[in-house]
Amino acid sequence: MTVPADPERGHGILAVDSGGSGLRVAVGTSGAGALAEQSSPVPVRTGERGIDPGHLLDQLVPMVRALEERTGVAEATTAVVGAAGLAGLGDGLRATLPDALARAFGVRTTALAADAVTAFSGALGARPGVVAAAGTGLIALGTDLTGWQRADGWGHLLGDCGGGAWIGRAGLEAALRAHDGRPGGSARLLARAEERFGPVPGLPGRLYPRPDRAAVLASFAPEVAGCAACDPVASDILRAAARHIAESAAAVCPPDGQPPFALTGGLAGLGAPLLVPLAEEVARLLPHARRVDPEGDPLHGAVRMAADLAEGRLALPVDGVLLSVLRRA
Repeated sequence: MTVPADPERGHGILAVDSGGSGLRVAVGTSGAGALAEQSSPVPVRTGERGIDPGHLLDQLVPMVRALEERTGVAEATTAVVGAAGLAGLGDGLRATLPDALARAFGVRTTALAADAVTAFSGALGARPGVVAAAGTGLIALGTDLTGWQRADGWGHLLGDCGGGAWIGRAGLEAALRAHDGRPGGSARLLARAEERFGPVPGLPGRLYPRPDRAAVLASFAPEVAGCAACDPVASDILRAAARHIAESAAAVCPPDGQPPFALTGGLAGLGAPLLVPLAEEVARLLPHARRVDPEGDPLHGAVRMAADLAEGRLALPVDGVLLSVLRRA
């Protein structure tokens, strides 16, 4: 069965969300939106040449084939790929992915977007405002619809301050301080770390060689949140994370009017230990912004963008770095 090409259903679309915790894909039409989704817990590798397009395609192609079979969408003419690290590590994707998608699926228009752009689209749509995308990493993105302003998003080794990997690393540092008897340690976090990862003297050897170490660090963030109510060290880590998130958002927030501010990403699931101090920091640093709930997640944003692009109404700024569009004859 194939989906008939009619005005109500529109063009076939493909949407991809590639982040630090895995890969998600949706197939649908510009009229109906996403018709089916599939996910993989394996993050796309990053190597010497940046994001590995071969590893992305190895996962993506069978997922899309399965979704085409489920939905009956025989040809996705438009694709939007949102990828973590695209701005600094995306040269390989820009060079090879549009042609690869054209060969594999008949895609004629491909947008390559930083995951913060798809997060913005999912949270606010196409309107001026600011979004803090807080998952494994942390990046804040603001726009007045004439251009993008970004803060952080420098990866877990150089930045992503306040993100999941940052919180998890800070929690594990406090655990190791307690193990050593140094100031600033947390016996509770030490116990949680050993329950999760085993004896801490072996932690560096188990963590450092892993290509998914950012996701592993982020997996400890819920443990920090779980200790915050009765552990001042854990509580202080989350308060510092809230301050970092608000500082990044304030750096890129449009100065005029009352722009909406949304927090999106998995860190919202940490609940009150993070969200209460974040509300305080946002009120202090972004007094002119309006706090709003995100309308959807980054995959929803990629679907929105693909539908708009297929119908010729994409309103988000195309700058060639955070968002690129390539059209094939």
